Amino acid sequence: MSVTDTIAGGFKATLVSKIVEIGVNGLLILLLTRVFLTTEEYGLLYLAISIFGMAVFFSRMGFAKSAARYVTEYRDTDPSVVRAIVRRSLLFNLLSIAIVSAVVVVFREPIVAGFGEPELLSLLSLGVLFIVAQTLRSYAYFLCQGFNRVTWSAILSIVSNLGIFVFAIGFLSLGFGIAGALLGYIVGYALGATVGLVVLYRWLSQLEPAADATDDAASAETEPRDDDGSITRRLLEYSVPLTVTGASSIMFKRVDIVLVGAFLTPVAVAYYTLAKQLTEFVAAPASSLGFALAPTFGESKSNDDVAQAAAIYETTFEHNLLFYVPAATGMLLVADPAIRHVFGEEYLGAIPIVQVLSVFVVLESINKLTNGALDFLGRARHRALSKGGAAIFNLGLNVVLIPTIGPTGAAVSTVISYAIMATVNLYLIHIELSLSVGRLARTTLTVCGIAAGMALAVVLALPYVSSVVTLLSTVLLGVAVWLTLAVGSGLLDPRWAVSQLN
Repeated sequence: MSVTDTIAGGFKATLVSKIVEIGVNGLLILLLTRVFLTTEEYGLLYLAISIFGMAVFFSRMGFAKSAARYVTEYRDTDPSVVRAIVRRSLLFNLLSIAIVSAVVVVFREPIVAGFGEPELLSLLSLGVLFIVAQTLRSYAYFLCQGFNRVTWSAILSIVSNLGIFVFAIGFLSLGFGIAGALLGYIVGYALGATVGLVVLYRWLSQLEPAADATDDAASAETEPRDDDGSITRRLLEYSVPLTVTGASSIMFKRVDIVLVGAFLTPVAVAYYTLAKQLTEFVAAPASSLGFALAPTFGESKSNDDVAQAAAIYETTFEHNLLFYVPAATGMLLVADPAIRHVFGEEYLGAIPIVQVLSVFVVLESINKLTNGALDFLGRARHRALSKGGAAIFNLGLNVVLIPTIGPTGAAVSTVISYAIMATVNLYLIHIELSLSVGRLARTTLTVCGIAAGMALAVVLALPYVSSVVTLLSTVLLGVAVWLTLAVGSGLLDPRWAVSQLN
């Protein structure tokens, strides 16, 4: 299979999983906000999930991604070493899970006291199960990427998301309230983890035995080769910058929600969480593409084919901008009627947050495309410095802006910090691949012109939006104008786009 076919296959599988995730999570959020939970309960649920998300970072560290990098490196040249990589990384993850779970159990009451929300205590009691399930699901997800079987990563995501939806709604329907919704998340992640670990076990059992194994069958089967502990050492060393990057991700994705809960109220958390979830839905396709592409960059570097890697990145970057700049423009324009007619008057406070975070959508799409590439190109340490610095800056801005201007301050902080990080990461990828800056700059200007034309059509239609139906009509009008301008500019070839989906 050619590189293009491999990328296209992985992207399509991951995109399908993201579409399922968007559809399932969108419906779940709609049911939570409109049927099962009050605004305050919704805020409490995702405040608890954000706290668990911070704990999950410490339980998974950078072990899974580090293992994935070295599985990619050795799976063709020395498959026997892969056993050592997987077994040791899983052992490290199990140890970290045990430590973090114990800490959460011991300190759950002080954590609840710090937020002044007694209702959190029962949710934190379930936190250990959440930590175990999500960490193991994440481990299997990234190891599938390391084996360059991105389709299986997509399957794990689909299993988890469908499980979350079915069990969360089931438990809520039985009257279990916020705890029931949280249990749904736990069961969904547990299902994904179970499927993933079983698949990994089967792959490992099919690998060739170690090249230096003796005739002793028991030795060959039970002791994977790890000459002088070098693989273990490299695995741990490379996990360090990935851990820093992971910590930065948590500071971006979870700490802002936790700080909104600490400084403000669960209702403010609900506004901010809803806005951020909407932007994450829009950014999902970029996440799919970046995840599918990442191993290809590592392979290209191993084969000394940097030109091919640069061409792939430039093409995907252009199509990424072509989609996300107009998408962000549309979010900015329809935020008011979308929140008002879809989620109701109780969530109008989310409107300015969505409008600010529309800029974040473009920045996030660039980072999603670039992050995995840098990791597989061996630039994890530099990316860690970039993201770590931006995350610390983001934390400081949050502390200043949230008490001053409310949850919108967290959105402003996120946009500024992501702009800094995106700039640095683009510079890093340019150093590695020698990108054509002039070509990318011309494409950016053209895309901005397309977005402006689409925006004009949407603005003219907005006064007529009075319901969900007219809102959808306006969105479709914007899409039609965007498609016409994109094709007319030559940036989008409909026949090529259709061929990639076949």
